[in-house]
Amino acid sequence: MYSEAVLDHFQNPRNAGTLDAPAATISVENPVCGDILELSVRMEAGRIAEARFRTRGCVTALACSSLLTELLRGKTPPEARTITSEQISEALGGLPPATMHGAQLARDAVQAMLAKLI
Repeated sequence: MYSEAVLDHFQNPRNAGTLDAPAATISVENPVCGDILELSVRMEAGRIAEARFRTRGCVTALACSSLLTELLRGKTPPEARTITSEQISEALGGLPPATMHGAQLARDAVQAMLAKLI
């Protein structure tokens, strides 16, 4: 059911944890399934230098959170704004409709983080 990329990010999450003195920390929740994603970013020279996450949720939510931190690193806020749930899904090998909510949660986190940075 899960792609190799989803399983890899789930079993070997990248950038899990918290940051000391982040520029922004946000928390978003999917009210339907209860998944929660906390995202923290550190900025340097106008770019996201580091991103960390803590997620409570399903396999897909955790995999999308892990991938999101990799996608954010090195981007400016306007570049981060272009990250879509479809892009996250594609990077993980294509999520089935039943698990697309993980990518949407990650996208919601980007929007909330950008709102806090600005």
